[in-house]
Amino acid sequence: MITTLKKFFDFCTKENRHLFYRTLVIGVLIAFCQASKFPAIYLVMDAFLKNNISGSKILTGFIILLVSVIVESFLRGRSTMLQCRAGYGECARKRVEIAEHLRYLPMGYFNENSLGEITTITTNVMEQLGDVATRVVMLTTQGILNTAIIILMILVFDWRIGIICLMGITIFAAINHAMRKANAETTVKKLEVDTKVISGVLEYVQGISEVKAYNMISTSRKKLDDTIRMAGDMNTEMEMICNRYIPLQNIVMKLTGVAILIASIGFYLNGSMEMLEAIIMMIMSFMVFAGIEAMGAYSSLLRVVDLCVDRGEEVLSLKLMDISGESYMPKTNHIEVSGIDFAYEKKKIIDNMSLRIPEKTTAAFVGPSGGGKTTLCHLIARFWDVDKGMVKLDEKNVKKYSMDSLMENFSFVFQNVYLFNDTIANNIRFGRPEASMEEVTEAAKKACCHDFIMALPDGYNTMIGEKGTSLSGGEKQRISIARAIMKDAPVIILDEATANVDPENEKDLMEAVQALTKEKTILMIAHRLKTVRNANQIFVIDKGQIVQRGTHNELMKQDGIYQRFVDSRRQAIGWKIGMTD
Repeated sequence: MITTLKKFFDFCTKENRHLFYRTLVIGVLIAFCQASKFPAIYLVMDAFLKNNISGSKILTGFIILLVSVIVESFLRGRSTMLQCRAGYGECARKRVEIAEHLRYLPMGYFNENSLGEITTITTNVMEQLGDVATRVVMLTTQGILNTAIIILMILVFDWRIGIICLMGITIFAAINHAMRKANAETTVKKLEVDTKVISGVLEYVQGISEVKAYNMISTSRKKLDDTIRMAGDMNTEMEMICNRYIPLQNIVMKLTGVAILIASIGFYLNGSMEMLEAIIMMIMSFMVFAGIEAMGAYSSLLRVVDLCVDRGEEVLSLKLMDISGESYMPKTNHIEVSGIDFAYEKKKIIDNMSLRIPEKTTAAFVGPSGGGKTTLCHLIARFWDVDKGMVKLDEKNVKKYSMDSLMENFSFVFQNVYLFNDTIANNIRFGRPEASMEEVTEAAKKACCHDFIMALPDGYNTMIGEKGTSLSGGEKQRISIARAIMKDAPVIILDEATANVDPENEKDLMEAVQALTKEKTILMIAHRLKTVRNANQIFVIDKGQIVQRGTHNELMKQDGIYQRFVDSRRQAIGWKIGMTD
């Protein structure tokens, strides 16, 4: 228990940790307020038993009680406010910290299998830390502190009653430990199932079009329903385990209170305790364990706290790419790749590759799917670090740049465009957040998307929905290009940017690409002949190696992959559906 509490406080940021510590100090003051009721009761009862009752004594006792109640109420309110500020503030800070950490992880971490895991940590886990964990930790620590202070006072008052209290607490702690141990495995399974639920929901929502197309709604929904039902069963199992132990804890505390009451009467009858002291002990027997009982009901969730902290630390401890380079603005945009190797999950993707791309030229990468074209571009932009060799920008190793200054030199237009749930203007402005509306409009005109934007109900203020689901593929591509134009980076990477565009949008899209790439260094991954034949250099990549390189005319004279690539495309263009009578 103590280890978990320490782990939680160590995980918190310094500012919020101090807020939690202040809450604990207030908890100690609350305990003293609760304990101060006993002197007030003692004062009044002493006057009654000695038949020496007077208005001043009653007033003194009443004032002590009143002050303790008022101060306790104020302190509880203050404690709740600090606890909320610290808990929700920590949740927000850790989400931001995790997001910042994720920025500098190799892109290989963000695979499909990681999506549910990342989403769970940034949503459920952090929410549990900010809400459940905070309350559990504070209830537990305050319950321990309150009970410890009151028992300490009892030991000073009468050591025999104090020993009875300590014996009851010891038995209570043993039962509580057994409960948390019994729940340990179930808690791990609960968090695993929570991750599966989120992954299942994401898979169901993202694949809903495929599910409908193949009429698999019932099958797909059953899979999700089973996962959700499993999560419900796991939560129920946790509660059932707790319900076997919590009544035992409460019984032990109640029986300890009864033992204090009986012992107080016995000590009075044998003459070793004054009547007044016996009465005070009997009253105290009903109040001493209130804090520890509340703690016992929630302490089973300490294992959840433990695992939530572990999950957060798991992400924050992931090894970052070395981002300690200097902020550097290159004078040229020459790109050089020297003898690089790269493997992902032990599978070699790039094998001893070297190439040079002069400034303001276009390099096209073609070849079979899975050959390493996209990976090469990602290595050049340092989405990953090479295992061997070197990538240079302006004769300087990309690892020597700070990550932010390196990214200033690259703009990307991907085949699968991601647009945010925001206005069209802000999606274009994503390339340069401080840009004025005039600059946004100018970028949109260059990207040939101004006309269709103005035809929308709210123009540039139209909300387009997450991933741009309200727009066509060509419209999304052009907005993506406008975003890249807005950034105005000297190196442009086009990753199959025109692969899925319909013929009606192709002319506008090609004009947008030309506006984007004017006077830039271009790295182009494409399958369409018209997009690569005018490139200054064409690199044919197969099985992680450059198997051919040259201009279109040079490669067409060679018997190889490129010639077959062009011939197959020409045949596809000339292919027609034959009709017979």
